[in-house]
Amino acid sequence: MVGDASHEKRALRVELRERRRIMTARERELATSQLCGHLVDLATDLHVSTISAYLPTNEEPNIRPFLNWAEKQGIRILFPISRDDGLLDWAVGDGHTETEGLFGMPEPVGELLGPIAVNDVDLILVPAASVDRTGMRMGWGRGYFDRTLGSMEKCPPVYAVIFDRELVDSVPSEVHDKRVDGVVTPGGIVTF
Repeated sequence: MVGDASHEKRALRVELRERRRIMTARERELATSQLCGHLVDLATDLHVSTISAYLPTNEEPNIRPFLNWAEKQGIRILFPISRDDGLLDWAVGDGHTETEGLFGMPEPVGELLGPIAVNDVDLILVPAASVDRTGMRMGWGRGYFDRTLGSMEKCPPVYAVIFDRELVDSVPSEVHDKRVDGVVTPGGIVTF
């Protein structure tokens, strides 16, 4: 039943936020180093010239060292900008210059591009609360990335960035939820 999945998601999100909140500084530092190394490997293996990524909050896996590496490599990075209508605009950013966007999330400062700009990237990196072993992604409940991925005619590889313990056997899902092609965790890259 849809209501049950929605309720299960809310409860699981609370638990996952708490797990992230209580991580030690050392755990986060180690996770960042390992995770960013795997992101470099993924981008290199896929020969990307343009990616879509996100600016992480303090609770999310820190991908900023990877973004710095990508910028130095001349990789064009599109960052999402949340709109009131539930869609995402995009902006080319440097991963450093940012402002507080809708919902208090960090967003880039740069030229605003429309929703279809993401159609030209080679790789999409998305945040997630959890992903199951079939690739079903559970986000944080606003549906922005599900709508974006669902509207793309030709979608490049999509990888969720999560902590190791957030790759689970199953997550509650609803009809609108979208699968990802893989996950990148501190422990490695898993492709579904």
